[in-house]
Amino acid sequence: MNQEKRPSWLLLTYKVPAEPSKFRVAIWRRIRSLGAVYLQNSICVLPTTTEHQRQFRMVQADIDRAGGEAVIFETLALDGKQEERVVAYFKHDRDQDYEEFLDKCVDYKKEIEKEVKADHYTFAEVKENDEDLKKLKNWLERIKALDFYGAPARTTAEQRLVECEELLETYANEVFEREQNAKGEPLEKPAAAKRASTKTPTPKKPAAKKSAKRRGDE
Repeated sequence: MNQEKRPSWLLLTYKVPAEPSKFRVAIWRRIRSLGAVYLQNSICVLPTTTEHQRQFRMVQADIDRAGGEAVIFETLALDGKQEERVVAYFKHDRDQDYEEFLDKCVDYKKEIEKEVKADHYTFAEVKENDEDLKKLKNWLERIKALDFYGAPARTTAEQRLVECEELLETYANEVFEREQNAKGEPLEKPAAAKRASTKTPTPKKPAAKKSAKRRGDE
């Protein structure tokens, strides 16, 4: 009888020296950056992939070099309910990441709306907001790379990024139109030139004609 293949996980269990504490924190940060979840203290899991095997082996080597101990297993959940529980841990962690991302999207939109309200349309602002948008895109891609099971907040995060892109596009178009219109207008004269052009010219006196005296009148 064919049974559906169930997902497996890589389980890393380890212990490290109590001191220095910074090493324990460094190991924890590295494991969390891989997208792993902790089932208990010093027991964490990742979905089974070749890349995750490589990453866990690198962590294991670092722990061994520091005088700690680490063992890696490939394991299955006992039943579907246990499996769902582990998947829920992954989704919960990624949803927290997406919530942080969504907060930054709100800040991004407020920044552009502030410039619009102030009627501040400059290319410098377009450039700055474009850089910020790239950071948002890269951040979302990093979160999605660790979202192994499709966390609920993922769709909302993708939609908010699209809204940010559209908002910047609208703002940039307005800056472009204003800049083009300004170029079509005559150049404004410097203040000194304006004063000179508005000054009423003093009429010139006609040159006095010399009377030609007749020789007879002398």
